[in-house]
Amino acid sequence: MTPPVLSVLSVEVRKLNRSLALLLAAAAPGLIAVFGFFMVLRGKEASSWDMWMTNGSAIWAFFMMPMSVTALTALVAHMEHGPRSWDHLRALPIPRWSLYAAKAACVIALTALMSAGVLALSSASVWLAGVIKPAVAPTGVFDLANYARILGLMLVAGTLMIAIQFWAALRFASFVPALAVGIGGTFFAVVATAAKQGVFMPWQMPVNILATEAWRMQTALGLGGGLGLVVLILAVAHLARREVL
Repeated sequence: MTPPVLSVLSVEVRKLNRSLALLLAAAAPGLIAVFGFFMVLRGKEASSWDMWMTNGSAIWAFFMMPMSVTALTALVAHMEHGPRSWDHLRALPIPRWSLYAAKAACVIALTALMSAGVLALSSASVWLAGVIKPAVAPTGVFDLANYARILGLMLVAGTLMIAIQFWAALRFASFVPALAVGIGGTFFAVVATAAKQGVFMPWQMPVNILATEAWRMQTALGLGGGLGLVVLILAVAHLARREVL
């Protein structure tokens, strides 16, 4: 990575620190943790750590991750669309693609941070509920490495979804098209859950990491991760070539 790209990335991080991005990064996993906390408390008998952590990961992959990525990409794009600062940024003596690559890197990094938050906050909420109500305290072994691996694979499988949302958010000055893409994608992923064709939906790929059929997980990783990286590179290249957004 060249020094200009590092400089642009540093600027993007400072912008995010002054935005609502960190609040969003905390809110999404926090909501999952709160839900898990009350679900444990309302139980009548103990369940395993695996069940509770899988439930939290499934909620993240199935709904909260797509919605969070939709909101996050719209927020990152609005930081430039709102004040109409693209003309100034694109006139700077730096490679244009670095502007978009830095934003894409920040989106992926924040999504990874939220994934880590799901792991940390969900486990903490389940443990706390068990302390308050010992009868439902989680049983079995807390397999941290396995839970982290699952959430990491979900992030990889979600790369295609992130790339599409990123392109839509940066391509259009209005946030409406990007929101429509995110909400529509999540809706169709939900209604197509049981269909075999649903595995090819980018918004359904993260949750397919939990599928019992190996081919679903392999498809999610291959298309979501491999094709997702290609689409992300193409999106950055396309945005950098445009004169007017």
